[in-house]
Amino acid sequence: MMVTTVCSLDLEAFFDRYGDDYRYELIDGELIEMEPTGPHEEVVAFLLRKFNVEIDRLNLPWFLPSRCLIQLLGQNTAFRPDVLILDKTELTNEPLWQKEPIITLGNSVKLVAEVVSTNWQNDYARKAEDYAALGIPEYWIVDYLGLGGRRFIGSEKLPTVTVNRLVKGEYESQLFRAKDCIVSPTFPQLKLTAEQIFSIV
Repeated sequence: MMVTTVCSLDLEAFFDRYGDDYRYELIDGELIEMEPTGPHEEVVAFLLRKFNVEIDRLNLPWFLPSRCLIQLLGQNTAFRPDVLILDKTELTNEPLWQKEPIITLGNSVKLVAEVVSTNWQNDYARKAEDYAALGIPEYWIVDYLGLGGRRFIGSEKLPTVTVNRLVKGEYESQLFRAKDCIVSPTFPQLKLTAEQIFSIV
């Protein structure tokens, strides 16, 4: 996915003009245009399918919205995650939900995933920091091209799934590659390897 900075906006203008347009998110007032590639969308669709199967199997009151923003209160930022799992029972506490698909509370989110593209710095650093501050318990970074910096995935630059688990307000990261079975706190019985994700593109 290609990412381009377009212009500066405040949150209100962003929601008015681009709230329904899945191609844009706002980071520190900068309008970011996201241009997903075909392989990026294949990975996203695969993850959506796998998570939906688990939610159905466990009969959980969770769902994956097709269009949703995560607004960071007190900041001029609204992320549009690739994959977002919401807890329907928590949405009554969301101040904006009845009018717009906007999440402001970490308790509403069970899991968020970003599929890495050219803006890998945002996924590995900025979003990880903000999702942790919001209290989102699990954050996946799916780097099917191995683009992340050495600090995050090592010097071999291999395709990697990073599962971040929130512990005392900070993420603890576990890396999965090749035939590694992915360990998910949210879905402890999930049977999925990194290779299964990466082999579809």
